[in-house]
Amino acid sequence: MPELWFYHLEKSELERALPPLLEKCLQRGWRALVRAGSAERLDQLDMAIWTFREDSFVPHAREGDPVKQPVWLTVDGGNPNNAQALFLVDDAEPGDLSGFERACLVFDGRDPAALESARSRWKQAKDAGLAASYWKESAGGRWEKQQ
Repeated sequence: MPELWFYHLEKSELERALPPLLEKCLQRGWRALVRAGSAERLDQLDMAIWTFREDSFVPHAREGDPVKQPVWLTVDGGNPNNAQALFLVDDAEPGDLSGFERACLVFDGRDPAALESARSRWKQAKDAGLAASYWKESAGGRWEKQQ
């Protein structure tokens, strides 16, 4: 089973926080799959990944695109681009995690429903004996691992 990393957004919006995380995956030589809760969210993330910083390029594609890029955006299950990292946003269902090295649940701590869902998934992971890490966004916008 993969490591589970929980990313608790407190300052940034998902559209600003996700692209740098995807860049880190690519720098590591990994492919990433982003599973969202809706096609509308995929539209927002697609645009955000293209425009989040002028000097960055995160090659990505989504359902309906012919080429499987290192970053794949989807609402469906599976792992069509053979990604090592799975990013779950908007309370998307994780599905089968066995093919991933790491699964990352990114949630907005300002949204009570998202916070409650993340807490529930954290408890499920711990009860199942899975390795889980909790990362919280600092006031400066950096990720800090919590103990």
